[in-house]
Amino acid sequence: MFMDFLRNNVYASAVLTVIRLYLGWQWLTAGWGKAFGDFSAEGFLHGIIANEEVMTQYPTYHAFIESFALPNAELFSFMVAWGEVAVGLGLILGVLTTAAAFFGMVMNFAFMFGGTISSNPWMVLLTIFIVAAGYNAGKFGGDRWVIPYIRETVFKGKLGGNPEKSVTQ
Repeated sequence: MFMDFLRNNVYASAVLTVIRLYLGWQWLTAGWGKAFGDFSAEGFLHGIIANEEVMTQYPTYHAFIESFALPNAELFSFMVAWGEVAVGLGLILGVLTTAAAFFGMVMNFAFMFGGTISSNPWMVLLTIFIVAAGYNAGKFGGDRWVIPYIRETVFKGKLGGNPEKSVTQ
């Protein structure tokens, strides 16, 4: 019943739009300064490696950071900065909303695995509702036009049914 409300109700869509705009602004402002400033993730990556709790609780993540992310810190700096900007724009514009929210959650979890708390748990909690709502979260945004266009051009009707109900379910 609650999922039906999230996915199909116009009032839920309106509330989700407010949440989406809030989260989008948080991501955009976090990424903007990084993308257009002198940002390097190298210090953060070194902090993860030095954190014994991360090594104990998440040994695989620790090994990934140490053996792959840190040697490629420049690439990861670029990905973090522009990933935050892309997630923010996607959520604010309501374009590919579910994908933007999903990748925002992935980044938030990566930050939390690294030992950062900040606003990340709050953002994950709010983002769960956007991901669960699917198309309805972007209904008052660009997804109103983008999702049907993708269905018609990319999938050419292979998904069947109503684009508002079946694309993200």
